[in-house]
Amino acid sequence: MDIEDLQTFVAVADAGGVSAAARRLGVSKSVVSRRLFRIEAELGIQLLARTTRGAALTEAGVTFRDHAARASAEMDTAREAILPDGDLRGRLRIAMPFSFGPTHFAPVIAEMAKRHPRLHIHSSYSDRFVDLIAEGFDCAIRVGYLQDSNLIAKRVGPIYGKLLASPAYIKLHGAPETPEQVLNHPALMQGVETWQFTDGDGIITVQPQGSFKADNATALAAAAVAGLGIAWLPDCITYGHVVSGALVPIMTGYPPPPAAAYVVRPPGQHPARKIRVLTEMMTEYFKRNPDLWGLDS
Repeated sequence: MDIEDLQTFVAVADAGGVSAAARRLGVSKSVVSRRLFRIEAELGIQLLARTTRGAALTEAGVTFRDHAARASAEMDTAREAILPDGDLRGRLRIAMPFSFGPTHFAPVIAEMAKRHPRLHIHSSYSDRFVDLIAEGFDCAIRVGYLQDSNLIAKRVGPIYGKLLASPAYIKLHGAPETPEQVLNHPALMQGVETWQFTDGDGIITVQPQGSFKADNATALAAAAVAGLGIAWLPDCITYGHVVSGALVPIMTGYPPPPAAAYVVRPPGQHPARKIRVLTEMMTEYFKRNPDLWGLDS
């Protein structure tokens, strides 16, 4: 049985349909359909029940999907083991935030593509939370304080940030002096979140409130400059605003603990070598460019 057919079946099963799997694999729908037909014809059993909304696994399909996924992973590991050292091939799908990705992470991805011309890299930039497994990504670069999940995360570097407000906002409303006073000010946030502040050796956590929300750090910085409220933002986003005086660091006696950038991947025994290489390159990038992330900006 062809390994590409197995990988295609797993992609259809995980994506929930032929069209979604075709986009994930970078092939046409007709190619995906032919591969599925070959598998079912060889097995002599129906694995997928086609519906108007996509495709659902039959009982046999559920069982076969797990075996096919393991076989595909084993084949990928075997291929890596026999490739010359440093030679990467195949496809790597990466999700990363739009706030940082194009300006800070894209150069690393470009360098990786340059070093490994046989590797097909597909990168997606979005500040929405991407479901790696359901959407078929090999890994993601995520920034901030990671939430608990079943994903495996490798920290690659620190992200420093500050609590800020515009001079006009401070003149009209004042500025919080303690974490508790943060609750008295409208917060500019990505969603429902918590902010952390250091107090000596301890951490104080507050849940700010506010009516202005955006899923992009640059948009939140613009709202802060406009005087709409206070915001916790990374230094690499706000450096220019702080230098110009458009934003002012506030509550500096309680600095936020450093956040971090991570390479995250779906659970599994061993990460693919292409993900290990990406992780190593990201780690080295942070070491070479400490000023880019602005500890003292």
